[in-house]
Amino acid sequence: ASHILVAKEEVAKDLKAKLDKGSSFAELAKANSTDEGSKANGGELGYFSKGQLVPEFENVAFNLKKGEISNPVKTQFGWHIIQVLARKDVNDT
Repeated sequence: ASHILVAKEEVAKDLKAKLDKGSSFAELAKANSTDEGSKANGGELGYFSKGQLVPEFENVAFNLKKGEISNPVKTQFGWHIIQVLARKDVNDT
């Protein structure tokens, strides 16, 4: 999955509107995300399994379809917009 993390809901809503109009998720993440760990990679977090991230984030991420972009999600870290890039079965090697 990838995400864009921002401090304010208004900013997250504005970014979501830009995404809905076709803006590049990776470019918006690089330009706007406050997550220094994923920002340079266009917001990419890599693969994760349940229990690795905060519940509010996981609840949304695990219910999105591949390619789908979430509405803003509030966690203790701020406001996230999440995009699922791929899924991998835990039994895949």
